[in-house]
Amino acid sequence: MRDCPPQMPNFAVTVVESAPPERLALVELARDGARREWSFGEVAAAARSLAAQLHERGVRRGDVVLTLVGNTPDWVVAMVACFRQGFVVLPCNEQLRAKDLALRLAVCTPALVVCHERNASVLAAAGWHGATIFVPAPRLSEPASHGGGGRRAEAVPPPPADLSPLDPCLITFTSGTAGEPKAVVHGQRYLAGQALQAEHWLAPAAGDLVWCTAASGWSKSARNVFVAPWIRGAAALLHDARFDPEQRLVLLERERVNVLCMAPTEYRVIAKRAALRPLPALRGLVAAGEALNPEVLRAWDEATGLQIRDGYGQTETGQLTGTAPGEEVRPGSMGRALPGVGLSLDDGELVVDPATVPTFFLRYEGLDPPSGPWRTGDRVAQDEDGYLFFEGRTDDVIISAGYRIGPFEVESALVAHEAVAEAAVVAAPDDERGSVVRAVVVLREGIAASEDLARALQDHVKAQTAPYKYPRIVEFAAELPKTESGKVRRALLREDH
Repeated sequence: MRDCPPQMPNFAVTVVESAPPERLALVELARDGARREWSFGEVAAAARSLAAQLHERGVRRGDVVLTLVGNTPDWVVAMVACFRQGFVVLPCNEQLRAKDLALRLAVCTPALVVCHERNASVLAAAGWHGATIFVPAPRLSEPASHGGGGRRAEAVPPPPADLSPLDPCLITFTSGTAGEPKAVVHGQRYLAGQALQAEHWLAPAAGDLVWCTAASGWSKSARNVFVAPWIRGAAALLHDARFDPEQRLVLLERERVNVLCMAPTEYRVIAKRAALRPLPALRGLVAAGEALNPEVLRAWDEATGLQIRDGYGQTETGQLTGTAPGEEVRPGSMGRALPGVGLSLDDGELVVDPATVPTFFLRYEGLDPPSGPWRTGDRVAQDEDGYLFFEGRTDDVIISAGYRIGPFEVESALVAHEAVAEAAVVAAPDDERGSVVRAVVVLREGIAASEDLARALQDHVKAQTAPYKYPRIVEFAAELPKTESGKVRRALLREDH
């Protein structure tokens, strides 16, 4: 297993606190339209202030701190403070519902939660009654205070932790085909390991402005919103607002973004619904999560003169492949293995040599560390030049708009509705999202199928779990196809659509 490079034992110290304090670190675009620039000196000071608050609240090295904050500097500051002290940060997406949060609280037992005030009600509904710091009250860049508890003299932060590559650093959740989502535990090497994809895929230059649009809580946000850009000496753009195709183009122009990292769905929707045009400051476009259609690649190339360079990775592994700047972009390809990363195909399934991956995870929370080759569960084809092409999942995880959705989560929400006897969830092809969630529902006796009931079930799922998981297609059936042992035959459901 590759170790964390010796020049980066503590990301917060080596990358953040060692940067020229006046250098631009963040450009913040708030929901109310406000704009603010943050220097590295300001980020470092805010992180030390929060580290002092966390320490005063009893958080110690190895403890878990859960964040429920949007794409704001408060989220970034919380992450950096945890990295600095050796706390294990669990960033959560604001779309999560009480049930989702309750699972994360139960699995990871955080010592403290950093929560945006707008998420207070869902946190309470999840059953959390422990220590909490609410933001922005005041902003974490202000002198330290207890959430909503008034100002006081700023506490002295503890010294930064002396960390090893295998010390736990970050937890992100991923979905599986059966059971609940799993907690993926990454070590400190995950942060330093981002240097590989930062150089050979994302590839910003020092002084660039990078916009990775992934929302806080997702795997890509943990590595490309600010970690990889800062390693390269670039600044990060944070936009705390919903996706709007035309607005995104306006902001790219106005802020003179140099490198853009978006989900394939966002590239698709902008190409279809907005007026693509030249963006002179833009030098790099990257995407990951699913294949992009040739017509979308062509539309962006014709409008901007840039080709979208695709890549591939998993929550457990971090980035594994990519098309490097200057390399040929082959439509539908997720590029080639990053330098030094060992990938192979076994009966069409992509298999990883963990010893060659600097960002490989430590373990699933509560389970033993993985051993041997890592089987991704993804079916991939390879051409004669080593370019890889994603073909589909070997299991039933649904990849929609870059989100990985476990059928079990959606099925559980559907079955919780009083009208539903059984439900099965599979992927259905979609022009914009790649795939969408399709639910096949068996109703309880005496209940009639209708369009109104289908909409009610969609709303029910949105209320039970994160909205992106809801079934965009709801169909009714008298029964579900099953094996002799009673397992649902999802392959048959996929085939009949």
